[in-house]
Amino acid sequence: MSVLVRIAPSPTGLLHVGNIRTALMNWLFARRTGGKFMLRLDDTDRERSQQSYADAIERDLKWMGLTWDLFARQSDRFSRYAEALEDLKKKGRAYPCFETQEELALKRRSQLGRGLPPVYDRAALKLSPDEITTKQKSGLKPHWRFRLSDEKVSWSDHVQGNKEFPAGSLSDPVLVREDGMPLYTFSSVVDDADFAVTHVIRGEDHVANTAVQVEIWKALGAPVPHFAHLPLVILASGEELSKRLGSMSVAGLRDEMGVEALALASLLARSGTSDAIEAAENMQELAERFDFKKIGRAPPKFDEHELLRLNARVLHRMGFAEAKPRLEALGLKNVDEKFWGAVRPNLHRLNEAKDWWHITEEKISPQIEDSAFTAQAAGLLPPEPWDQTTWQAWTEKVKAATARKGKELFMPLRLALTARHDGPEMKTLLPLIGFSRARARLCGDAA
Repeated sequence: MSVLVRIAPSPTGLLHVGNIRTALMNWLFARRTGGKFMLRLDDTDRERSQQSYADAIERDLKWMGLTWDLFARQSDRFSRYAEALEDLKKKGRAYPCFETQEELALKRRSQLGRGLPPVYDRAALKLSPDEITTKQKSGLKPHWRFRLSDEKVSWSDHVQGNKEFPAGSLSDPVLVREDGMPLYTFSSVVDDADFAVTHVIRGEDHVANTAVQVEIWKALGAPVPHFAHLPLVILASGEELSKRLGSMSVAGLRDEMGVEALALASLLARSGTSDAIEAAENMQELAERFDFKKIGRAPPKFDEHELLRLNARVLHRMGFAEAKPRLEALGLKNVDEKFWGAVRPNLHRLNEAKDWWHITEEKISPQIEDSAFTAQAAGLLPPEPWDQTTWQAWTEKVKAATARKGKELFMPLRLALTARHDGPEMKTLLPLIGFSRARARLCGDAA
């Protein structure tokens, strides 16, 4: 069997980490099995769908490296949904309903008040053909429901094991609204059937949808795909994710927090699994290690501190060839491999390199604790050229001349040269700062 999986986001908001994790799991499974990955935009909600969100979805997926092999938009397939609805009508599985939203809400409240499940009572099935015709002639437009069978629905889930829904526990789902707009439960099945999707991998909040969709697949005469329902990602605080949580959007993590795509992928692929949470070497490694059997049932927690730890790890092993264009995009001109090698071990986010570029290439105001000491040290600076041995050779001379040692020796020099208490090793920074700038700073001048 040739595997085909899909991610089907609605362009009604930004992707958050829960959405991108689902996309990632689909992509990893496809790559692990040699299958294909499809991006389908479920954009039938004309009022809320926006092109800007569709563009953002594509941008986020590409940034994560989740390239797709097939692409489709539901808004291009309305005629196909109409054909499928007619097919279900002919088979006696779709029937018209005329209740208003208010009437349906009243029924649900009444059922709940009596301790009954809020399942649709199928009152519309009692309408005679003449009654239906009369309602339509009066201007009423029906919404269309799918008549579920009286059999239990079951399947073997790759994550949740055997699932079973008894007959009568679910409402006949609405397929098409009064305005002719197909709903997710219906259009998603039609698409999956037409494109021959083999595995539906999505959040466990869709389990009830799956129960009714299995019957729609069968009614359409289409093979029922395999299913894997993933536990939903939660924040470390236990809070659920939402498209409204902009800080947890993929765009926010990338553009505001400066997160690396591989760090985010490593966290999302391994959280909630039996694998240790470590930064992968690349996406292929994550794909090769992917296995549904590793995924636990507990909700994986999205921990920002863990993410930043992985982010630092990804940066610390990033080669200069990969870093160079990105550093230049940050405005760092004529950046070289020596600079990257000096600052890379101290970065948690790539944009932090700008601070060290400023320190090594531009004017700063030195922090002088003892001007006599730093001036004396300036006089002991050796002539250039400098390399990574210069710092030790110079500080040995300063130590001999002043009798200072340890923190009392090194910290005043670091503060004068960088105005920072910590950072990259001074043996790598000093050659980048250079003789003229170092001497001026040690003497208290902005340089």
